[in-house]
Amino acid sequence: MKNKVNTKWDLTIFYKSPEDPQIEKDIVEIEKIYDDFDKKYRKNSVYTKNADELKKSLIDFQKIIELSSAAKPLIYFHYIKCLDAKNTKADAEISRIINRLTHADNKIIFYQLALGKISSKNQSDFLLSPKLKSFRYFLSKTFETAKYNLTEAEEKIMSLKSLPSHSLWVDGADKLLNQQSVVFKKKTMPIPEAMGMIASLSVKDRRDLSKIIMNKLKSISHFAESEINAIYTDKKINDDLRGFKEPYDSTILSYQNSREMVINLVETTTKYFSISNKFYTLKSKLLKLPYLKYADRGVSIGKEKKVKFEDGLQILKDSFAKVSPKYLEILERYLENGQVDVFPAQGKRGGAFCSSGVGTPTLVLLNHMPNYDGVMTFAHEMGHAIHAEFSKSQSPLYQGHSTAVAEVASTFFENLAFEEIFSKLTDKEKIEALHDRINDDISTVFRQIACFNFEYELHTQIKQKGALSREDIAALMNKHMSAYLGKSVKLDEVDGYFFVAWSHIRSFFYVYSYAYGQLISKALYASYKKDKNFLLKIEEFLYAGESKTPEDIFNSIGIDTTKPEFFELALQSIEKDIDYLEELAKSKKLI
Repeated sequence: MKNKVNTKWDLTIFYKSPEDPQIEKDIVEIEKIYDDFDKKYRKNSVYTKNADELKKSLIDFQKIIELSSAAKPLIYFHYIKCLDAKNTKADAEISRIINRLTHADNKIIFYQLALGKISSKNQSDFLLSPKLKSFRYFLSKTFETAKYNLTEAEEKIMSLKSLPSHSLWVDGADKLLNQQSVVFKKKTMPIPEAMGMIASLSVKDRRDLSKIIMNKLKSISHFAESEINAIYTDKKINDDLRGFKEPYDSTILSYQNSREMVINLVETTTKYFSISNKFYTLKSKLLKLPYLKYADRGVSIGKEKKVKFEDGLQILKDSFAKVSPKYLEILERYLENGQVDVFPAQGKRGGAFCSSGVGTPTLVLLNHMPNYDGVMTFAHEMGHAIHAEFSKSQSPLYQGHSTAVAEVASTFFENLAFEEIFSKLTDKEKIEALHDRINDDISTVFRQIACFNFEYELHTQIKQKGALSREDIAALMNKHMSAYLGKSVKLDEVDGYFFVAWSHIRSFFYVYSYAYGQLISKALYASYKKDKNFLLKIEEFLYAGESKTPEDIFNSIGIDTTKPEFFELALQSIEKDIDYLEELAKSKKLI
């Protein structure tokens, strides 16, 4: 019997409706567990001196994480809003719940602050204590971040102001963007759908549509200008108060990477922008164009093949099943349960994501387009979902995973889908597919690091000048995009207004995780291709959750990202692929 395929989210797996009385009951339960913890431990700090008492407090703290990590009522209304940007009731509920949960969370701020103040000797003893073995990594992270902690009163202020100083600004910009439509050839469509179809159009049409979209983004950039200046200034204030030297330091710390490794990744990739420049020069030849425009960067060199959703789904099923029936089972279960929302719609959030939490179902959002890119995006987000499912084997403290580690899982599953697609192509189609795969590598690695550099200069200039105009922000974006694209790509002034829609620059320096994940994933996949038994090592990483640093997780399975030459060799492997593509193209007289 065929598995049922539900292409829309079924949010009744959370609550029956937005009026479900269970929502209020769950909020009250969360508030109570915070209140109980506060009463039990605020005036009883013996846990900071005794391993047995510390273990008891950590078990209680873990119960809070288990209940409130995903904040089921809050995430439920966020999902409603993802499907309908105009839903004002969801907006109101989100604000109401955030306020209540923030007040609840503020009651236990004292606890991790107290852990951070444990004497150096006791910290060392606790980290070596067999009684605290299961909490060792959590404690080591807590002790490491303690030097950036403020007083309890200050931490409460920081928590309370995060909503008006960041979240509401970003939500407002996102809402404004998702309400926009463009008209192209007498058809009105939401911006996410329009962006998704650019690569499938003829040269003239895609450039025309891209210009229409960019002008639409420019028309609402006055709000994005205020938003960016507000949240970047707020971040500067936060960093100054906490003592972070560079604007990326807090992100690196929260992602649990080493600062040296990330700086090495960024500097090495920037040094090798000549590789991405080389690719776009070759791309212009393959497209038989004297130069490229911003709209051309993602286009295939062949005629885009339409791939029905059903056919793309079968590709994923086949590729997952060949590796492990566990992966196929998760994919089919998600579709049967309504955990994947597939198609674009007016008011629906753009892009794609996977969202998971302790004790709540994992959901995948797509804006699926009927092409191979759509298939690859689906594989990418299911990689996140499978990682989340495997990580549930960990305790609540470790069921998450560093953002940087998450991108390794997603791109590994992309590789599985690509191999399945590639195996069914003709020789000419394989050249086109190789081009598209390299194109994805360039975007995931070089483009994201160019964005990292853009963000860094944006933070620096706003810090120095107080604020930047939307024209200055757009010019800055074009400057850094030009650096990785090279001279074969000519940007228009209006292209810089893509900053309005680039959500990642609101999640400060998140973008480096894409490059990090892609390069490590390539190493994992190469090892898997050499020896299928390496899948056991890969699953060690998938099951590890957040139980170690990313460097330790990968080092334990034979991938040493701390070596300076690791990223250099990985980048050079992309250049070898470009050289191979050029050879194949010449052999078929395509250039």
